[in-house]
Amino acid sequence: MGAGPRYPYPKEVWSPAGGWWTRPTNWVSNTAICAVGIAVASYGLWSYSADREWRHNPPTKPIPSMLWARQFQEGEMKVKEP
Repeated sequence: MGAGPRYPYPKEVWSPAGGWWTRPTNWVSNTAICAVGIAVASYGLWSYSADREWRHNPPTKPIPSMLWARQFQEGEMKVKEP
């Protein structure tokens, strides 16, 4: 059972995806490095966004962003002047 034997293919063909039957030996470490990079970038964007979030109209009920937004942590509920 299976796809059959691997047939010969042209060695001069290059593919950004790795070509035929690719399974790099370091795929686990590459995946881990990418996951860490994505996590660091996401944390940076999250922190940047939470630090600059400002609601001009206070919410009528509790919302999740009240847990991390600086406006609600510092108790600044007044309208921000430009």
